[in-house]
Amino acid sequence: MGLRERCERFGEGVLGALGALWGKSRERAGGRTSLLMCHLLDTAAVAEILWDRFLAPATRSALDELAGGAGRGRSFFVWLCGLHDVGKATPAHQRLWPEGAEVVRAVGLTWSEGLVAGARGVAWRHDKAGGVLVREVLGAAGWDVRHTDWVWPLVAGHHGAFPTLGNLQEPRKARGHLRGREAWREVQTAVFEVFSEELGFVGLSEAEPAEVPPRALQLHLSGLMVMADWIASDERHFPGLDDLDSIGLEVSRVRAADAWEALRLRGGWQRLALPGPGAFEERFGCAPRPSQRQVVEVAHRMAAPGIMVVEAPMGEGKTEAAQLAAEVLAARFGADGVFVGMPSQATSDPMFSRTRRWLSAIGAGDLASRVVLLHGKREFTTEWKELTEGTEGAEGTGGADGMSGDVWGGVDEYGLGDDPFGMEPSGCGAAERQGPSEWFLGAKRGLLAPFVVGTVDQLLYAATRTRHVMLRAAGLAGKVVVLDEVHACDVYMSQFLKEALYWLGEARVPVVLLSATLPPAQRESLVAAYLAGAASREEFAVRLPAAPGYPNVTAAWLDTGGEPGFLTVAASAWRPDRDVRVETVVEEVPRPGMSREERTRLQRGADATVAELLERELADGGTALVIRNSVGRAQSLYEELRGRFGARSLRLLHARFTVADRADLTAECLRLLGPDTPRSPGERLVVVATQLAEQSFDVDADLLITDLAPMDLLLQRMGRLHRHQGTCRPGRLGEPRVFITGFDQREGREPAFIGASEFIYGRHLLLRTAAALPPSGGTWPLPGQVPALVEAVYGADPELLPEEWRAAGEEARGEQEESDRARADRARDFLLASYGEHERPTLAGLHFAASTGSRERELRAAVRDGDESAEVVLVVRDEEGGSYRTLVGRALSVNGDVAPELLSEVLGATVRLPASFTPDALALSPLPGWHGHAWLSRSHALVLDASHRARLGEARVRYDRTLGFLVESAEG
Repeated sequence: MGLRERCERFGEGVLGALGALWGKSRERAGGRTSLLMCHLLDTAAVAEILWDRFLAPATRSALDELAGGAGRGRSFFVWLCGLHDVGKATPAHQRLWPEGAEVVRAVGLTWSEGLVAGARGVAWRHDKAGGVLVREVLGAAGWDVRHTDWVWPLVAGHHGAFPTLGNLQEPRKARGHLRGREAWREVQTAVFEVFSEELGFVGLSEAEPAEVPPRALQLHLSGLMVMADWIASDERHFPGLDDLDSIGLEVSRVRAADAWEALRLRGGWQRLALPGPGAFEERFGCAPRPSQRQVVEVAHRMAAPGIMVVEAPMGEGKTEAAQLAAEVLAARFGADGVFVGMPSQATSDPMFSRTRRWLSAIGAGDLASRVVLLHGKREFTTEWKELTEGTEGAEGTGGADGMSGDVWGGVDEYGLGDDPFGMEPSGCGAAERQGPSEWFLGAKRGLLAPFVVGTVDQLLYAATRTRHVMLRAAGLAGKVVVLDEVHACDVYMSQFLKEALYWLGEARVPVVLLSATLPPAQRESLVAAYLAGAASREEFAVRLPAAPGYPNVTAAWLDTGGEPGFLTVAASAWRPDRDVRVETVVEEVPRPGMSREERTRLQRGADATVAELLERELADGGTALVIRNSVGRAQSLYEELRGRFGARSLRLLHARFTVADRADLTAECLRLLGPDTPRSPGERLVVVATQLAEQSFDVDADLLITDLAPMDLLLQRMGRLHRHQGTCRPGRLGEPRVFITGFDQREGREPAFIGASEFIYGRHLLLRTAAALPPSGGTWPLPGQVPALVEAVYGADPELLPEEWRAAGEEARGEQEESDRARADRARDFLLASYGEHERPTLAGLHFAASTGSRERELRAAVRDGDESAEVVLVVRDEEGGSYRTLVGRALSVNGDVAPELLSEVLGATVRLPASFTPDALALSPLPGWHGHAWLSRSHALVLDASHRARLGEARVRYDRTLGFLVESAEG
């Protein structure tokens, strides 16, 4: 029976109505109206392909279970995705396009335009109308109210936000004319029934699911529904069909298959074989170390999907262990890909390369070409550019974090224009490309790719109450999630991390957390968050067994009966402990009220002390890494050292270089301090860096000088010291030594710390870390003592502090606790679900009081406690002709127009400013020639003169290719 025959069974009136109801206007459907029934079936056909070629086996199993048995999940999933736009069978939608409205009125479906116009100002459109129809039509068909209650929010929320039941209701002023009265009711029921029958259901009751799924699965389903809708809304592949005789599921299947191939959409592993005994050596070319073997063994022993916390020394090989463990977990529990979250953009880039090498070694097709790098500056990563050559930089393509404001085909132009269904063509033919599907590079879609490497922010965004959060949830579900350096999340970010772990636990997503070591309380809180999600409970009390040694792995899961299981094992480190000598370098710290001149004098004295120390220790050559806690301290020290060592023996690395310069400097530092770089006798090299060198910075220094930081971070920095075996070192540097700076400790009183350190870390942990330091010249046996040192500092024992410090320590502890509570409270305003909401059965109202934006800067500010440090694009203006140039000197026009070949160069001059300059930076405008450009139109141009200087607010600033962004004068 064809679609027309199905419609005819309801009578001529319904037949005429279904032949008139439009889903896409001619302007948005390739020049020909697309009937509503056509779009519903197109979306259903896309959903069929998603099931067959894209969904993870774990997702298919979960949907089979909720639908009532093997094979039923596919039919229900396809039906649910296609149903998303049923709300368009209402005057709320049909009135929006005058040409289509005229056709609809002509078949007898009418409304009072006066009453509808009187309800203006209320955003009641087809998404909410769809939620109302689902409740009414499915309820009348006999569905259990528990099922209509969880299904309607998915339909009502498919444009990015889930309304409350109260917000779902049609405005009273419309008196039913937005929802549709009289003949509309019969037609709306017919839309449900004809659509369902075309998909093979005998009636609406047959489509009813058997179980109410956990909210995480509901959110996952919602994201997949949006994905299917966006693909089927692309007018390039789904041009309009306006005749019922040309519409049907078989026709839509052909269209969907053609679109899938044209878009080059691909899934991940699908069914991955369990790695064999020799897999580690096959993947990484070496035998596993004891700690690496234990990680993989734990992955084999877990009774259900759960969370693993891997703690091992720096340089132990946690990454490779986690990669093979991810394979095991994926094979055992049906995951189809992996997300690897890193603490920063700089650490994401090398992990992108390592992940691609690992996937290539698996040998299951072209997996390495499907990896998406997900952070805001990926276009400056050489390997990413080579993989996606020709795809980014085109007008309208989405940004790396899914924050594009320009969209292309299929956008619903009727009040919902922020929904980027389609994507601007890049001009690069699909056959020419070898990288991931271009579709995944569009707005908000990056996490949907099967293999993703990015900043941990991408995971944290999935824990925010933001529009289209369901796409991020769908991108994480069905994967194995690996998070590196989790200790880097502070108390504020940890609220989002725990919220994300809750939803991952409820979605049964295997998670692997990596860290050099975690404070016991932090480890327990992360595991508890995951288990609470797995149990769908607001809280879950956890008492983890103590680790029997170091390195160690802690695993936790819920079995099929809902009972928790725990496993904690330890192994010996691959290299024996070495005594690291710790020496303190006391410096006079500026006091409150000091003049700028006095502060400058003290800083120069501190710089001179470090310079003399380096001259002495590097007299016979060698390499040194110096880590300062602020950009200003790093720049000041570099200038002091340049006068003594010369620029050739120095490198400076911090966050206030342009993205292009920073990328080049990072790569150079990794190369110069890497294990394979030959070193000439007597050659000296000093790298001065900020905290960038603290995380996943695989360098090997002969000597370390570092400002004091909390113990776990201090130990991370020490992991860069004598990192690789077999490195030839000058005789006096053969013993690992670290010199700790940045504080003033005088006998009989508590130490004073530099202001930047207190601002970043708080006085409490700095005091306890200073108290845990050995007497100057003492040693720590590392890595064996790492857990004990971290536990001592993060513990509550007041006797760690000397007697004369305790009053100050107690005051600092109180201040820290108050600050932590305040920061945690601020974070809760942005969390996906507030406290007390996690046990709700449906997604209704999930976006109530949503308060975060969708741009990367707004999201970053949400998950990083208001870090809204602005970025500007540096350009130079000729003093004579008035035209603009790039920072490196290539000509633009008098309006700043950017030729395509110069786009990367212009964007490469983006620099993040100190937070104090944010208001002044946001007041800057794009250049005149940038308007209309997807990226540049939203950029703030800081125009420099020929000497690379500018006035920014009340300050004189300068950009120096060696020193980075500098503030030369803060006044006048």
